[in-house]
Amino acid sequence: MTKSVVKKVTTETVDDEGNRKTIVKEHAPKETVVKKKVVRAKKMTAKEREELLIENFVGLQHAMTNMSVKFGALSDNISKLLQIFEESAKNFMSGGKPDDKEMLDKIDSLLNQNKTIAKGLVLMEGKLRGRSEEPQVMMPRPQTPPIRPKPLPSI
Repeated sequence: MTKSVVKKVTTETVDDEGNRKTIVKEHAPKETVVKKKVVRAKKMTAKEREELLIENFVGLQHAMTNMSVKFGALSDNISKLLQIFEESAKNFMSGGKPDDKEMLDKIDSLLNQNKTIAKGLVLMEGKLRGRSEEPQVMMPRPQTPPIRPKPLPSI
């Protein structure tokens, strides 16, 4: 909130006949351009300076209040995220092994299904090519126990 200052210049002249003329000119202060900045040739009074400082200080306090509220919300969100990570780590450490066994059983059944499908495709391919002989069927290997992964190190 700035005020525009208007200067009044009064000049009195006397012409050859002795008549006095009074001329009043009003104009705004001159602006000078320095490095693409407009600088006014106006000096502020102490009261204007105080008002400007108070306005700036209030604006700064408002910005700092908003920032502190946002930092509070951010720290709350980070705390919630850390709690979620802690819960997931506890669940993983306490109940992770039964899920692994189920997963390994499912993988074994998929492997057996894959072998059966592969044998069927080989037989169909042989009949389509006109071979009368059946391809050698691989003897099933003795069942080996499934390989179990090493447990993760505890935290």
